[in-house]
Amino acid sequence: MSLSEQQSFSVVGYSQVFLQKLGSAALGFFAAVGRLAQFTGHGVSHCFTPPFFPRLLLRQLIDIGYYSLPVVGLTTLFTGMVLALQSYSGFSRFSAEGAIATVVVLSITRELSPVLAGLMVAGRVGASIAAEIGTMRVTEQIDALTTLSTNPYKYLIAPRLIAGTLMLPVLVLIGDIIGVFGGYIVSIYSLGFIPENYLHKTWEYLERMDVISGLWKAAAFGFIVTLMGCYHGFNSERGAQGVGAATTNAVVSSSILILIFNYFLTQVFFTGK
Repeated sequence: MSLSEQQSFSVVGYSQVFLQKLGSAALGFFAAVGRLAQFTGHGVSHCFTPPFFPRLLLRQLIDIGYYSLPVVGLTTLFTGMVLALQSYSGFSRFSAEGAIATVVVLSITRELSPVLAGLMVAGRVGASIAAEIGTMRVTEQIDALTTLSTNPYKYLIAPRLIAGTLMLPVLVLIGDIIGVFGGYIVSIYSLGFIPENYLHKTWEYLERMDVISGLWKAAAFGFIVTLMGCYHGFNSERGAQGVGAATTNAVVSSSILILIFNYFLTQVFFTGK
């Protein structure tokens, strides 16, 4: 075999290997999407069919909502304060300091509060859900539920999905108030704004849809966070390493999906405005 034939043969061989790996990755991706879609269908369907477990739902409402309030409140508070400082630093170059209140309230309600709250809850709640359910999978507690004629989707998945979807809008609404208040504090006591003028500018351009769109985003993000935590925990591999991988995958996938869906939801709510 000549040198040119050997080179062409090696090129063909590398191309085949590359195409095989690419096809394998594509098939694996679509298989994972199919498993996630099937899991989502099962989980959502059990949210609307009896029997229900009100005690478990109440516990998840408290765990996801009440215990996440400090981290969400601190995040939105300092975000509003920093946003006021940065806006003043930029707008003062164009003598447009009067727009700071409008920028703060619109940025907080439309984008920053739902996105940051979703990311914070993904780090706190999503990891906790994946670790808890993953540990139950490793220790065969989920198999024990099935043996006792208790549907794991009904007992473990449905209460978390409902609680996440309901409580994150509440957290975001509180975060909106705290974030705008943080911008108010900095603007009044650090930048020298007149309180009456600042409050007037805050309410002048704020529309109902600005707040409602953020709450709809929060509901979607809460569903995503709890869904990914439940999915990765439910399908966790055996051993401590599998639980750790499930926890990491839950946080990473939740964060990525939050950013992706934030774009599409923003396009739906504000296209043409």
